[in-house]
Amino acid sequence: MVAETRIFHTPALLKEVIGFMEPSKGKKYIDCTLGEGGLSEAITLKGASVLALEADPQMLPVAAQRLKGTGPDAEYKLVQGNFSALRDIAKHEKFESVDGIILDLGLSSRQLQFEQRGFTFQQNQPLDMRYDPQQPVTAADILNDMPEEELIDMLITFAEEERWAAKNIAKAIIANRPISTTLDLVESVEIAVGKRTSSRIHPATRVFMGLRIVVNADLQSLELALPQALELLKPGGKLLVIGYQSLEDRIVKQFLKTEATDCICPTIQIECNCNHKASVKLVRKGVVTPSLDEISQNPASRSCLLYTSPSPRDGLLSRMPSSA
Repeated sequence: MVAETRIFHTPALLKEVIGFMEPSKGKKYIDCTLGEGGLSEAITLKGASVLALEADPQMLPVAAQRLKGTGPDAEYKLVQGNFSALRDIAKHEKFESVDGIILDLGLSSRQLQFEQRGFTFQQNQPLDMRYDPQQPVTAADILNDMPEEELIDMLITFAEEERWAAKNIAKAIIANRPISTTLDLVESVEIAVGKRTSSRIHPATRVFMGLRIVVNADLQSLELALPQALELLKPGGKLLVIGYQSLEDRIVKQFLKTEATDCICPTIQIECNCNHKASVKLVRKGVVTPSLDEISQNPASRSCLLYTSPSPRDGLLSRMPSSA
C-alpha cells in the first residue's frame, strides 16, 4: 500500500517573517495561530523552540504530521487554545520571556476543506463556523435568534456592508428563518442584493467573513492577545502580526501606535497627565506586503499585511534619559 502524501500550504510572507524573527538555536517563539504548522516548522528548522497554539482541534493532527518532518531533535509543543488566553497558556507551559511572537490571523485554507464546518459556501454545509466545537454558539444560532436591528448592526460593523445592503440582507434572513445551512444563507443574501455585483467577489463573501468573526469573537481575542504578547516578550523580542482585512488592520495599527508613544493625551490638551510610557519601538513604519511573485504562487496572500514591532521594555527604553 502506498502511503498518503499530504501537500501542505506555504504560509504567506514566510520569508519575511523568518527574516524579521531571526530564529536560531536557544531562542524561544510562540506561534499563536498554528494552522497547518508552516510557521512553526520554519522556526524549528532553524533550531529554535516553539510553543504553538491552535483553537481548532481538527487542525492539530494536521500540524503534528507536518512537524514530524522537522526531526527528532526539534523542540515544539502544540496546544489547543485560543490566543485570547495567551498569558495563561504560556505560564502553564512554562514558556515565558520569549524572543518572538507571531499571529497569522487568516483562516487556514485547510479549514475551508473540512466538511460540516460551514466556513465556505462552495459546498452546502451546516452553518457552524466555530473554530472550537466546544463553543456554545454557532453561526446558525446567531442568524436565527438575533433581532433584526442587531443583525443590521452586525452586518454593517463586521461584514462592512453598506446600510441599505445590511437592511435588505437582515430582512431576507428573517423571512427565510430557520437558516440552517450555508446554502440557506447564500440564498438569503442573493435575494437581498442579487447574485452578482460588479465585483468578482460573490456578494455573500463579506457576510460569511463577518459572521465568522462574530461567532469566534476574533476581534475581541485579538484585542486581548496583543498586550499579553508584549508582556511575554523579553527585551528586544519581536511581535509580528499578519492581518487580512480592515477590522484587524485598525486594531493592530492603533495598538502599535499607542504602545510606541509616550504621551497619549488628546492633542488639544496642553499638559500631559496620562503617565503613559512607550513599551515598544517599531521596526519600520508602514507594513510589509507580499511580492508579486508570492501572489502569483499563492493568490490568497494578496490581501495580507505584516506588522512588525520589537519590545525593548526593560532594555532600550529603560536606559533612555528620563527626559526622553
